[in-house]
Amino acid sequence: MRIPMKIATSVLIFGMFLASTGIPMAAQAQEMAGMKMKPSTLSAQQKIALALSAGPTNVAKDATVVEPDGRGGMRVLRQGTNDFTCMPGDPSRVGMPPMCMDKVAVQWNKDFDEHKPRPTTTVPGIEYMLAGATQRSDTDPNDKTSPAIKIGPHWMILWPFDPKTTGLPTSHKPTGVYIMWAGSPYAHIHVMGRP
Repeated sequence: MRIPMKIATSVLIFGMFLASTGIPMAAQAQEMAGMKMKPSTLSAQQKIALALSAGPTNVAKDATVVEPDGRGGMRVLRQGTNDFTCMPGDPSRVGMPPMCMDKVAVQWNKDFDEHKPRPTTTVPGIEYMLAGATQRSDTDPNDKTSPAIKIGPHWMILWPFDPKTTGLPTSHKPTGVYIMWAGSPYAHIHVMGRP
């Protein structure tokens, strides 16, 4: 799916503005984000702190916090009042970081997890991983075997941006912006660093 350059630029600028209103995370949440313990060994309060470490404070403070319930559903750890959902993830596993997502990003991730050929979303989603992450590949969304790549704090605009029309790079960068999984229906923009 291609979108005009003017729309892509507007979405990118809006996303940067949206995230720029963040406040630094609390020290306890930052400490929790560095944990390598399995979530099953954490208390509910520790899981909530870990989940909230993924988003800017102004987003995370009112977000719903959920975790998988082991039966294919989600268990609510804390009910929120905004349109964001945060998850503690499992930092001991590759590709399972703490994250905070808007409703569109929740659907995008659900589509990806269900192996749908393309996202069913019709507008861009916003997802934060400010506690950092690990992943297998910047180019192949289905890579399950490459060595883990450690990624610092970042946030994403989930929309299939095209590097040819946007001029954005497709290779991983420790700072700045790049398109991850370019050429796939699940291509999206990584904005490295904290908003």
